Amino acid sequence: MIRIVIAEDQRILRGALGALLDFEEDMEVIGQAENGEEALQLINQLQPDICLMDIEMPVKSGLEVAAALKQCGSSCKVIMLTTFARPGYFERAVKAGVHGYLLKDGSIDDLAESIRSVMKGKHEFAPELIINTYHQDNPLTVREQDILKLAAEGKTSKEMSAQLFLSAGTVRNYMSEILQKLEAKNKIEAITTAEEKGWI
Repeated sequence: MIRIVIAEDQRILRGALGALLDFEEDMEVIGQAENGEEALQLINQLQPDICLMDIEMPVKSGLEVAAALKQCGSSCKVIMLTTFARPGYFERAVKAGVHGYLLKDGSIDDLAESIRSVMKGKHEFAPELIINTYHQDNPLTVREQDILKLAAEGKTSKEMSAQLFLSAGTVRNYMSEILQKLEAKNKIEAITTAEEKGWI
């Protein structure tokens, strides 16, 4: 019997997934969580074989939970279920060691087959997500990535110039180049875009 925990903040979807998977003869939903923190507690407590996890959840995101499980060496295999075909998410999910990354609009039969496949040691990734990853190359240079990462950490231009041994004017020039490349109105928008696409 494949023991499953479902982590999904939308109650209706969580309930529907649980009910449908319970119909599978070789599967049992043993726990349901509405946020990432709860998911982590349930996984540690119940030791399921599989956790079906949404990415966008309150308290802790699915990606944070997957990374935490990888770090503590959990045997629970994580399958991400998402509505977001964002390449940055896919790359981060792979880094966090997930075994599956599927879009929510698939059928329950496909999902059940993917769960069985993951249990046999295979990886299941939605083709749309993989295609998107290769379609978008990072337009930022290494130096621009460094600057945007520091900006994301909340560093001021002065702190950045000290850390990177650049003049404040040069940092400003880099930042305006970044905004232009990412077609962003401001620094916050640029950081959000770059993080979503996995560019920083």
